[in-house]
Amino acid sequence: MTGEFTNQNARRLRRRMTFPERKLWSLLRGRSLAGLKFRRQHPIGRCITDFACEQEKLVIELDGDSHDGQFEYDKNRQTFIESQGYKVVRFGNDDVLRDEESVLNAILLACGIDPESPHPNPLPQGEGTKRRALPRDGAS
Repeated sequence: MTGEFTNQNARRLRRRMTFPERKLWSLLRGRSLAGLKFRRQHPIGRCITDFACEQEKLVIELDGDSHDGQFEYDKNRQTFIESQGYKVVRFGNDDVLRDEESVLNAILLACGIDPESPHPNPLPQGEGTKRRALPRDGAS
C-alpha cells in the first residue's frame, strides 16, 4: 500500500513540476546530458526525489522558497537517501534559472565526468539544440 501511495504522489508531482524543475528536466531528459538517464520525481524508499540517475546513484534536489525553514526536514530526508547508497546534490531554483551551464557541469562532476571532455551527448548549446518552450504558469 505504501509503495502505491508513493507512486501516486510521484505521478501527481510530475504533473505539477515547478518552472525550474521543468527547465532542468528539459536539459536532462532523453539522455541528453552525457548519455545519463535521469528520472524525475523518482521514489527512493519513502522519499520522492526531484531527479535521480540510478546508473550513477545520484539524486538532484532543487530548493526554492518552499524549503525555507525546512532545514531539519531536508537534512533528515537527505540522510535517508544517502543511506540508500545515493549521493545528493542540491541547487537553488535561481541557479537553474540563471546559470544552467554551471548546474549541468556540477552534475557531470558529481558523476565523475569531466565537463570539458567530449561525451556522446554534449551539453545543450547554440543553434542545433532542440528545446521546447516551457510555460511559466505551472501548466503542463
